[in-house]
Amino acid sequence: MNRSSLPLFAATVATAALSFSASAGDYGKAPIDKNVVADDPWADAIRPITNPTLFDLAIPQTQLHPIFMYNSMPSVVDTIIGGVPLGGDYQVYALQFEYALSDRLSLNATKDGYIVFDPESTLTDDEGFANVALGPKYAWLLQPEKGLASNFQLLYEIPMGNTGTWQGEGDGVFIPSISTLKLAGPFQFAHQLGFKLPVDGDAESSMFYTSAHLSYKVNEWIRPLVEVNWFHVLEAGDGGPRFGSQLGGALPSVIAFEGGDLVNWGAANAELNEDFVTGAVGFRVTPPGKPYDFGFAWETPLTDEEAGLMDNRFTVDMVIKF
Repeated sequence: MNRSSLPLFAATVATAALSFSASAGDYGKAPIDKNVVADDPWADAIRPITNPTLFDLAIPQTQLHPIFMYNSMPSVVDTIIGGVPLGGDYQVYALQFEYALSDRLSLNATKDGYIVFDPESTLTDDEGFANVALGPKYAWLLQPEKGLASNFQLLYEIPMGNTGTWQGEGDGVFIPSISTLKLAGPFQFAHQLGFKLPVDGDAESSMFYTSAHLSYKVNEWIRPLVEVNWFHVLEAGDGGPRFGSQLGGALPSVIAFEGGDLVNWGAANAELNEDFVTGAVGFRVTPPGKPYDFGFAWETPLTDEEAGLMDNRFTVDMVIKF
């Protein structure tokens, strides 16, 4: 996907989402089982799988969310001096939590965990803790009889991670976002858009992101899904020396893109490849009557894979509700 096609892509996604929302209420003449509404109006809602540090459901819930990600990296990545060999992979082990203070308000901790970084070339093996991001989530719209919800969320990412795995730099990042959820018969549509706004705009890049999810309830157990994520650099960082254990801190000055959902280098040349888009397919397994479910998604870039850290990625998770 080249840069000139991205506005058309965004318009297509937005149009499809609006068309779906407009028509979904008429699906099967009964969007939601009235018995479900009386018991738990959101019992059929499932959490998205990809972009997990940013993308979740619009409804406040009390839950634990263990995650494992295995991310294969491209054999070559784009820099201002040409393609540089990389390859290898990184793995992420995380445990998110959310605590509902009421039916509209929750405290949400979306980023934490441990990263194992294992490149084949150029960079150095390392491992350590990720930054931590948390903040309030407020559902300003709750219409269970229509299967419709929307929220505002404000996260703050604390720079407390390990610099060898591209964390722990800058003065933190504010992440405001708005999410929407629509249930219609066996279909679920979820969408989120937000911004990553660093306190220090030199140390980290400013970004816009949006994610979309569509799933279908085949039966009580299985729900296939598709998801799309788009990250756009609004303003690049200054490329100053950071993450000293990797290339002596020189990477932010030479890399020609930003790190997507998990990494923010403050790369000076990130606007050379300002858009990174991924697509994913997967499924959720939801055992009937149980307070937990399992998810799997396989994800790949839809933009140039050399302008990102992802060759492909699979994510496995579990959602435990209380």
